[in-house]
Amino acid sequence: MAADTDSSRDPRQHSPACERNRDPILAELRRLLPARGRALELASGTGQHVAWFAAGLPGWTWQPTDRTPDGFDSIAAWCAGLPNVRPPCRLDVLAGPWPPADDAPFDAVFCANMLHIAPWPACGALMRGAAARLAPGGLLLTYGPYLEDDVPAAASNLEFDAWLRARDPASGLRRREAVVAEAAAAGLLLRERLAMPANNLMLVFEAALP
Repeated sequence: MAADTDSSRDPRQHSPACERNRDPILAELRRLLPARGRALELASGTGQHVAWFAAGLPGWTWQPTDRTPDGFDSIAAWCAGLPNVRPPCRLDVLAGPWPPADDAPFDAVFCANMLHIAPWPACGALMRGAAARLAPGGLLLTYGPYLEDDVPAAASNLEFDAWLRARDPASGLRRREAVVAEAAAAGLLLRERLAMPANNLMLVFEAALP
């Protein structure tokens, strides 16, 4: 098949889920984060989240990343005209090291809808990498569906979990308690568990102060 050479084609990919959840997430980010800072987004996907957050938090500089460069054109297109978004770069939490190459710490790391798609070892790698790159007191914020030992699972989450595992046995919804344990082992403490729309959670982890 011939490559698409239409230079007028809009490179932006679209995720309806991003469109639905961006406002509730941004509201929590505004509450949790100070007015200014430096943020790293993992698994930026289409780029819709980072563009929305950068526009809504103009005092923050954002570094979008993804495991492969397949979506970089989409991320760049969504973020066009936003001076506080750096060009996307590759970051595979299982491969390391974490870019960018400079050693400046981040004040926040944001990761949405990755843990249930990536294999389980990616959770520990995420926690260790975030702990290494966060400034003292910095926040790791993970968003997505979880299973919990003490909370009945929503039928939609159970169906989604079954679908994920049928597609790839290495994927599936993760138990909040197991994720929190991986974070604690890396030196990140759970600060807040936030119930979000559509049976999702935002887990807010804090890097230990010196």
